This record gives sequence, structure tokens and C-alpha cells, in this order.
Amino acid sequence: MSTPTPPATSANAPQREVTGAVWLALALVYVVWGSTYLGIRIVVRTMPPFLSAGTRFVTAALVLAAIVAWRYGPGALRATRAQLGSAVLVGLLLVLGGNGLVVLGETSVPSGLAALLVAAVPIWVVVLRAVTGDRPPLSTVAGVLVGLAGLAVLTSPGLSGEVRLSGVLLVLAASVLWSLGTFSGSKLPLPENPFTGSAYQMLAGGIGGLLVGLLRGEAHGLDVGSFSTASWVALAYLVLIGSVVGFTAYAWLLRSSAPLSLVATYAYVNPVVAVALGSLILDEALTWPILLGGAIVVLAVGVIVSTERRK
Repeated sequence: MSTPTPPATSANAPQREVTGAVWLALALVYVVWGSTYLGIRIVVRTMPPFLSAGTRFVTAALVLAAIVAWRYGPGALRATRAQLGSAVLVGLLLVLGGNGLVVLGETSVPSGLAALLVAAVPIWVVVLRAVTGDRPPLSTVAGVLVGLAGLAVLTSPGLSGEVRLSGVLLVLAASVLWSLGTFSGSKLPLPENPFTGSAYQMLAGGIGGLLVGLLRGEAHGLDVGSFSTASWVALAYLVLIGSVVGFTAYAWLLRSSAPLSLVATYAYVNPVVAVALGSLILDEALTWPILLGGAIVVLAVGVIVSTERRK
């Protein structure tokens, strides 16, 4: 899944230079994060959802923590009790709730449809802000209303029986939890080093995923030998490329000279990449609700992101 939209920037901010390195990092974020939905779909074909997701994020957290310790020194991993508690809470919301329910949902929902449903995260963030007293501009409200209409269209395959409605609702719940984690992360004290914070969040969410998997009985009669080679390769891809490389590229973009408005485009490019990959590699059908609802949601997210960056 994608991470929170970059913070808004002033319209009077100086123009930032777009270098070749920026375009490379942006391309990585586009393709890597857009491809994670495909990877998840391949993993859950033969692996249990929560145990595989938990393994993914615990491993990615340990790899990222090792990189932080090597690059910045072991002291960079220090965090106060408040920062650690906040990281655990945000990690449970983002990784266990947000990503975990997507993984569970993708056992019955096509990867492209899941990506489009999750693309609504900026919509839910605006709703949460409005509930807590922030008054968004009318253009943002219009974007939210259009986005909700798009979600209604995307939900129709579940109502018609083309896919499991329970899977669609799980992914929708995941997007709400991810939005809540995004919103909470902007309010709570987190480690100053974003890589450190991400490592703790992934570790907390990953451990939570393993515990939920055990409680669901996913380990009962588990036959590791039945896991396909494709699932193993996809899991390794999600750990090293999806979690570590994708986040590193994103964090570098936020600290580089890249315009924030350009970085924010990942929010509506990722689902397009996910739908294309699902169709090309897994032969997922491009039905009219996916095409129409997806186009509406992507348009709405584009309106919201462009409006927010002008604040």
C-alpha cells in the first residue's frame, strides 16, 4: 500500500529542480508501490494472509533497522517512550489494520480492484480532518463527494456477486484504517528519523499480523512445502523491493529537491499501475465498474491532492 500524501506546500515556495535522480526515484515509487497489490495477490494464492504479511513486515523492519544502524549509527534507532508508543499505534493501524485487511481481502478480490479501493485514502483523510474541526475548501469537498461516488461504482461487483462483497468491504475497511493511521501519524510524536519510525511501525504491525494469523488458526496444518515458488518470490519482492526500496525512494524524494506536488502524483498513479499489472500478468478482467469507478476515484484523488498542495 501507499504511504501518506506528502505535506502541502505553499504556492509561493521556490521552484525546485527536477533532476534525473528525482525522476528515477519517482519511477521506483510509481512502479514498486503500484506492483505490491500484484505481489500480494500472488502470495495469498498459496500462503496464509496474516502470517505471510506479518513475516513480510517483521523481515522488512529488521532489514531497514540494520540499514539505519549502518548508515546513521546505532544511536539513530533510539526513541523516547512516547515516540515508541506512537510508532506502535501507527504501525498497528497502517500495517496490521490497513495492509493486513488488504492482504485478507485480496484472497477474494482482484489486485486492481483492491488498489482502486485503497486509492480512496486521501478521501478518508479529508473526512477525518473535517470531523476533527478542520474545514476543507469547497473544491476538496467536491473531490470527496466525487470520490465517494466512484467508490460506490467500485463496490457494485460485490453487490452483483461478481466478486465477494466481504472482500470488497475488507479492503474498504483497510483504506479507512490506513487513513486513520495516516491522520494519527501527523498528530503524534514519532522518531525524528523517518526510517527509524518506519522500522518500528513495520515491526509492530508485523508482529501484530503474526499474532492475528496464529489466532485465526493459519498455522494449523500449515504445510510450507505447499507454498509455490511464485509465492516465495513475490514475498521476497514485497520485503526487499515493496517495503525497503519503495519507502527509501519515497523518503529520499521528500528530502530532495523534488517539488512536493510532483511527489504527490504517486497517489493517483499507483492504482493505474496496479490495474495494468493485474490485467497483463494475472489476466484480471477490466469490467466497466473497475474502469468507470477507478477513473472517478483517480480523478477525485487528483483534485484533492492538487487542492491540498495549494494551501
